[in-house]
Amino acid sequence: MVNRAHFVILVLAYRLLVSLSAEAQHAKESYVVYLGSPSGGDAEAVRASHLQMLSSIAVESDEQERPSTTLTQSYHHAFEGFAAELTEEEAAALSGHERVVSVFRDRALQLHTTRSWDFLDGQSGLHAERLGRRASGDVIIGVIDTGVWPEAPSFNDDGMRGVPSRWRGVCMEGPDFKKSDCNKKLIGARYYGSQPESAASASPNASLSGAAPLPAETAGSPRDTVGHGTHCASTAAGAAVVDADYYGLARGTAKGGAPASRVATYKVCTLGGCSSSALLKAVDDAVSDGVDVISISIGMSSALASDFLSDPIALGAFHANQRGVLVVCSGGNDGPTPYTVVNSAPWILTVAASTIDRTFQSSVVLGNGNVIKGVAINFSNQSLSGERYPLVTGAEAAGRYTPVSEASNCYPGSLDAQKVAGKIVVCVGTNSMVARRVKKLVAEGSGASGLVLIDDEQKDVPFDAGSLAFSQVGNDVGAQILGYMISTKNPTAVILPTEDVKEFKPAPMVASFSARGPGGLTESVLKPDLMAPGVSILAAAMPSTDKAEVPAGKKPSAFAIKSGTSMACPHVAGAGAFVKSAHPGWSPSMIRSALMTTATTTNNLGKPVASSTGAAATGHDMGAGEISPLRALSPGLVFDTTTKDYLNFLCYYGYKDKLVRKVSGDAGFACPPGGTSPDLIATDLNYPSISVPRLVSGKPVAVSRTAMNVGPSNATYELAVEAPPGLSVKVSPERLVFSRRWTTAAYKVTFATAAGVSKGYAYGAVTWSDGAHSVRTPFAVNVV
Repeated sequence: MVNRAHFVILVLAYRLLVSLSAEAQHAKESYVVYLGSPSGGDAEAVRASHLQMLSSIAVESDEQERPSTTLTQSYHHAFEGFAAELTEEEAAALSGHERVVSVFRDRALQLHTTRSWDFLDGQSGLHAERLGRRASGDVIIGVIDTGVWPEAPSFNDDGMRGVPSRWRGVCMEGPDFKKSDCNKKLIGARYYGSQPESAASASPNASLSGAAPLPAETAGSPRDTVGHGTHCASTAAGAAVVDADYYGLARGTAKGGAPASRVATYKVCTLGGCSSSALLKAVDDAVSDGVDVISISIGMSSALASDFLSDPIALGAFHANQRGVLVVCSGGNDGPTPYTVVNSAPWILTVAASTIDRTFQSSVVLGNGNVIKGVAINFSNQSLSGERYPLVTGAEAAGRYTPVSEASNCYPGSLDAQKVAGKIVVCVGTNSMVARRVKKLVAEGSGASGLVLIDDEQKDVPFDAGSLAFSQVGNDVGAQILGYMISTKNPTAVILPTEDVKEFKPAPMVASFSARGPGGLTESVLKPDLMAPGVSILAAAMPSTDKAEVPAGKKPSAFAIKSGTSMACPHVAGAGAFVKSAHPGWSPSMIRSALMTTATTTNNLGKPVASSTGAAATGHDMGAGEISPLRALSPGLVFDTTTKDYLNFLCYYGYKDKLVRKVSGDAGFACPPGGTSPDLIATDLNYPSISVPRLVSGKPVAVSRTAMNVGPSNATYELAVEAPPGLSVKVSPERLVFSRRWTTAAYKVTFATAAGVSKGYAYGAVTWSDGAHSVRTPFAVNVV
């Protein structure tokens, strides 16, 4: 009887598992189907071919949907493909179709100023007024993000000429966004939803034909409801706004890097994240609309990196670059751990984040009179009463049955409100799983009058605590506070409101959160490429509706202070537009080269830029260095990386000829002989930096580069090499001579191990100089 019962249970369990497996197989998910280079034809014809492809693999079922209802996006401008609701079985069937390059799940991607631009100009040592006059013209920056708050003063178009005639984009309307919200500065705005063709047809001015208007209940809007996109767009190209500030902090003139440039925004993200299928559609639209530069402060986690032909940002960026559009992306915020940089394809300009010469100081005055300088943004009125508040550690205020270690870290639910109420609680940051925002909420929720956080992690990034008295100090300084608390029976303190400290030194420094190289997909390209300000950046904001974020008696600020590689990315996009406006005929790789070879590697003390750890920053921390837009206007030499270079890269990476031909649209392309080899990427890709992933003792590696003269005729460049101990670096020839502008010269850099060599990465640079220009290309060599 028992055996029979067991048998019945096993049969039922088996049937249940089979049923669940079948359900999973037939459950529909959003997939992207990438078909490579566009085949031509109008939108309707391409869309019809996509529907036909879907119908050819439709799986029979009792309630089979019509294929037309499952197509959610159709791409046909810069590249071809579509997004559709598919079962796992249907996706597998499509991946075998002769036209298909790759099929991948529609992933959720993550969203990764008054002083920063002036700081960059000051670091250049050049005269901004004289050089800035060279930069004129109508460059269009496409910002793919969370949309835009059009009323922000940074998008004022006073004094601007008419919209460039080559602009083919639209200003889509929505319930809270009108065509009149666009102007001569904010010239375009699109948004994307989950409905077919996104929302491109929601505007009566949309250029796509044949799609019905959206019903009112599903209509979206380009309006920013997060604040991220507005901040990024104004950082890149915001108009100058005098007396800008964040509730009195960071006061000055706020402006973008290319204030004469135009902005077009593409809303693909909400608070819930960013759809990769919508992002691909936005890139496709932006290229068709006529943008010159695309800024993408979005990426997937470094732990989830996929190959280049299944990465939506890499795919879109490749085709945009192919059509002359510079694509700039944030490198991610998973630092300072190595191998965390994302968006590392060689056709993407990948950006790390740095500090500027301003910080926000929040001091703690102890009962014994000692003043402890912390970092934070708080608008507390705690100090106005003149009284001191009792100090208590989180460990001392632990709730009943709560482990002391949890209370010490201010875990949610760990503090006893009766022990904390009206006091300043001191918490430590020994567990990075509990974010500063959570600790703040725990302290506030327990009735604390203030919070002092002792934590070395991210102490370079001021946390905005709003009206709560808050200060963060490092472990060394925190030990002084704990020592004082032990030394007296009734320790007290008061936390002063924030003051901004100008001309802070040393700066720049690599931000602690900034993702580090090498790139996980390939170590044969040095990533990140560049570093730009990404800490405490003041730029346009969406007015806050959260009362807790607005100081008492104040109106919501028109500006916000944010940190992240998301903020660094539009700095480089703005700098790229600035260079493009002075050199409209330059290719994206020439602009990238100019920005990289003229980057600065010293701080405002004249010493090498440091990482957040205090050690000298390497190429895997900061790439070529901190951008210097003024220097980039006249780089002397550039390294022009061509589409063929990128196609060869795909061959060396391991993709077959047939697949590369589909991607490129070049039916006559053939991979070079030599087969798959990361070493060939390092030696053959004409990139403005060098990365050798494997250098074996006794086996030298020779790397080729070709420089193009964009400076005066009859120029001679002399060589200088920064070589680390244990590495032999020889360059041939040692002099480059150019008779005319636009001529090229090739050279080889040979790396070999020398006496005293250590295993691991070694860093240095090759610099060419004609006396007026200094062209620096960094290198990273891994000795194995």
